[in-house]
Amino acid sequence: MTQDVIALTERMPDAWSLVAGLMSGGPETRLDTAGDGAVLQLCDADGRPLASVEAPMLVKVPGEVRRLLGTDVDGPVWWTEVRAATAARNAGRLAGTVAGRLAAQLGGVVWPADAAPGGGVSEPVAEVDSVTAPAAAQPAVDVLSESSAVVIQDRPVVAMTAWLSDALRAAAASGRGLQIVTPRTSRLTLPTRAALSGLPNRWVVNDGEGGYYDGLSGAELRWQDGTFASTGSPAAAFTEHARSTGSLTAGGERQLAVTIRTRQPADRDLLLGGALETLWWRLAGSTPGGWGTGEPACLTWSRHELTEYTRERAPQATWLVVVGRPDRPALATVRVSRTTGGVEEDITFAMGLRPGEDDPADEELRALAARLVAEHGLVTMLVQRREARADLTFHPQVEMPPTPVAFTLGSGDVRGIGVTRARRPPLPDRPVQLGPLHEAGFHYPLREAGWDGFRKLVEHLRTEDETGTTSPTR
Repeated sequence: MTQDVIALTERMPDAWSLVAGLMSGGPETRLDTAGDGAVLQLCDADGRPLASVEAPMLVKVPGEVRRLLGTDVDGPVWWTEVRAATAARNAGRLAGTVAGRLAAQLGGVVWPADAAPGGGVSEPVAEVDSVTAPAAAQPAVDVLSESSAVVIQDRPVVAMTAWLSDALRAAAASGRGLQIVTPRTSRLTLPTRAALSGLPNRWVVNDGEGGYYDGLSGAELRWQDGTFASTGSPAAAFTEHARSTGSLTAGGERQLAVTIRTRQPADRDLLLGGALETLWWRLAGSTPGGWGTGEPACLTWSRHELTEYTRERAPQATWLVVVGRPDRPALATVRVSRTTGGVEEDITFAMGLRPGEDDPADEELRALAARLVAEHGLVTMLVQRREARADLTFHPQVEMPPTPVAFTLGSGDVRGIGVTRARRPPLPDRPVQLGPLHEAGFHYPLREAGWDGFRKLVEHLRTEDETGTTSPTR
């Protein structure tokens, strides 16, 4: 398995400290760059990579290090990842020595704690060599075929780090699927799970007995023709935990999932993040803790900074991660894009509920929906509930499917289909009108109707206007 080692330091690694760490490979190694200079690589004499050092990141958001690594660190910390090459002999020791030297020079710790030599200082690692050619120009990829980019991970929590996000983009740009291989003990964060939720991407789980299965669907997998493909059979390991415990639940832990789309005019004074901040206040009781372009989220929450970042990238779409505060598990992904209708924000929010905590009341959800319709250009909102870990990570095992709680349709699409049709759905519960009639949205309770009722609602709301355009759901 690939070995990743992280130096968490009080001071920023400068050029000299990085060079001192990279000298751990001894005189036979040489220094190279990748990723447009954002990655330093130690290579053997033939140019084959032994270890890659990512650009340091300053993590200002409280709780992010513990969420992803299980390590408590006080105050802001510099996060520097060192990734050992899969096929390089002794590369894991080399990565640990590099990280240990950084921590010793700059003050800090190494994760995992046993990766670095005692005291963080040692002689250069001898006999470090690569037995194969590099898999790809993208340093995160371990195996590259015509159809797949395979990344091997043995971290307890596999997050959507900057280098993993780069690998995902590179795979998509080349028409390949990203396949992440982990042991059964690994868990995925919500952003990573979302990235692997549709083919050709996969979460490939090593069952520990020589077999592999899809960590989301449970399909048995086999390596053939340069990719992990389904054999058509279910994997017994996927349901083993449920059989051993006699339950598919998570011991009373739950997740509330909210999917939102908003659309607002592309005005120069538009400030993004308002819908998400309103959602966070209503459900989590605070503003978000931080945001970033991957995990860990490095920046403290600021709608102004988020807006400036996305504006600089326009018209290219921007994907972001937003995290909560340590005392309340909450996380969201946001995709901001410019369309013919204006600026759209697609938000997927999840909040963990521990045993004994109550779900948000229907009145709270209606109040949230009304605020989003009135102030933030809500197009649609779907609220779901599922039995799952409250820390918002996911094991590679069968889980109970989510159940729908409520759906909200914004005023723009209500105008498209007509108020009469919008207020008369084929559901057991009457919808709630949000706002005055001329700009009303409608909120549809779904606890009694379930998925069958939601499907009927969607079909009911799909109609053609005079131009033949289907509205409102997409």
